[in-house]
Amino acid sequence: MDYQTITYERTGGLAVVTLNRPDVMNALNTQMRAELFHAVKEAAGTARALVLTGAGRAFCSGQDLGDRANAANVDLERTLRDEYEPLLRAIYDSPIPTVAAVNGAAAGAGANIALAADVVIAAESAVFLQAFARIGLIPDAGGTYWLPRQMGFAKAMGAALFAEPVTARQAADWGMIWEAVPDAEFDAHWRARAEALAKGPTAAYARAKQALRGTYGNDLDQQLALEAHLQGECGKTRDFQEGVIAFLEKRPPHFEGR
Repeated sequence: MDYQTITYERTGGLAVVTLNRPDVMNALNTQMRAELFHAVKEAAGTARALVLTGAGRAFCSGQDLGDRANAANVDLERTLRDEYEPLLRAIYDSPIPTVAAVNGAAAGAGANIALAADVVIAAESAVFLQAFARIGLIPDAGGTYWLPRQMGFAKAMGAALFAEPVTARQAADWGMIWEAVPDAEFDAHWRARAEALAKGPTAAYARAKQALRGTYGNDLDQQLALEAHLQGECGKTRDFQEGVIAFLEKRPPHFEGR
């Protein structure tokens, strides 16, 4: 695909997708959603880790309201079902680790696309904003799913009702994201984190994601059974063999991702 609203860079096992409409704070329009979906699926088949980030001063300001000729008559249910849901599932279900490197404001659907990633690393100047109530809407793009699980029910409700910014530091303290990083260190830090994942045991990462997410629907017996099954699969991989040999030889492992 000839991308017009994003950029796609792959170096070794790491794919970096940059939302690239900085003049509108990387607001999401139909074309960007289609291009993001394509890039996320492309990375899943060719890379070992994926980063989503934004160009300019924002990560993503959410839905581009100017993308619609008549916003009052738009079919929001169709847009969410046909355009957002496939994108969110592609990020969430990706077999490789996904990182949202939130370089600036992440608002509305932009915040929730970030939260769909496995790990969120934010610059300290970044903010997360569930802005929906400001225009008479509810959090969407997965917001009502991610928020209670990642920041707790009380704070999720406050974020939805008050539509107030949550700073990166607050988000990290509340468990909403993995970490907040000083702006001066941000670019080097997220890239180092992502490159480490891209060189890691990819098959084990995929099964760790499956196991951790399974806990929400399982009782203890079911979760222990799932762990045992997935660990058995990991034990048959070349990366497990390499990890044990490297441990015995007292050297860093050289994982192949299989």
